[in-house]
Amino acid sequence: MNTVFPAEWTAQDAVLLTWPHQDTDWADILTSVEVTYIAIAREILSEQSLIIVAHNDALKAHIIELFKNNHVATERLHFVTCPTNDTWARDHGPISTYQGEKLHVLDFTFNGWGNKYQSDLDNAINQHLFNSLLSAEASSNKIDLTLEGGGIETDGKGTLLTTSECLLNQNRGNNLSKQALEARLKEVLGINHFLWLDHGYLAGDDTDSHIDTLVRFAPNDALVYVACNDHEDEHFSALAEMAEQLKTFRTQDNKPYTLYALPWPSAKYNDEGDRLPATYANYLIINNKVLVPTYQDKNDQTALDVIANAYPEHQVIGIDCVPLIHQFGSLHCITMQLPKGFLGS
Repeated sequence: MNTVFPAEWTAQDAVLLTWPHQDTDWADILTSVEVTYIAIAREILSEQSLIIVAHNDALKAHIIELFKNNHVATERLHFVTCPTNDTWARDHGPISTYQGEKLHVLDFTFNGWGNKYQSDLDNAINQHLFNSLLSAEASSNKIDLTLEGGGIETDGKGTLLTTSECLLNQNRGNNLSKQALEARLKEVLGINHFLWLDHGYLAGDDTDSHIDTLVRFAPNDALVYVACNDHEDEHFSALAEMAEQLKTFRTQDNKPYTLYALPWPSAKYNDEGDRLPATYANYLIINNKVLVPTYQDKNDQTALDVIANAYPEHQVIGIDCVPLIHQFGSLHCITMQLPKGFLGS
């Protein structure tokens, strides 16, 4: 049966969020980061269902109270209660495919981006999710391969975009050659065209160059990418090389991609002097909207305008994500879309 890995702008049932709590690295800034989570949740619930993974019943009750106090509608809110290490739903969450018209959801291994962080609880979340909320008409499968959602992009037409630095990294433990990994991804995701990005990185990122911090697919054979025009910035050379490589990429019809260049926000640092991974490419596409991270930066509006041009059928909403980058991720990193068929009718 034909397997399709759908683009992010494919119709969705829900988005998955894993809520931060006192036993995570968010503890010191929990109040401020919850403001960002509430803003994201509000936008998602205006269009579709939201599934929140809560560490325990006390956190679930706290979240319900937060939503009530902030006048967030909860009619389409669902919970999964299970223990969690952290909150990066993009990477521990399920990756969805279609087999014919039926949704087939995949549970890959999540190893904390190469065993950098404890991840045993987060690696178990998908099975809790499937057991409690997955439609009886959908199917699921556990895949013996380490893979994070933030490491891959698709156009929904059989093309996969990724970075060599991430997918071929030995710390994932897959022990596969490039050719063998392509064969495996062709088997489980239905991919028949691979675009390997060899340049580009983001200071403060500990995912080994996830593609969703650098380049994203947009409809009509387009790519949205981060660009840096500051010759003094540490990213300048790598992103210039990345931009040149993107010009060489071709669709399956051997046509060049339409390229949309995002601005580069000014450097952001934490109190310890570490540069934080602020990138406008880390946006989430939901039904009818694109939720874009903003950073209280002079380039925020330019980024929103570029993304509006790339997704003309979506409303573009900026969400202040300064709290998120203090844990070295952003908006797309904490979310995972669940396509139509996940929750059923």
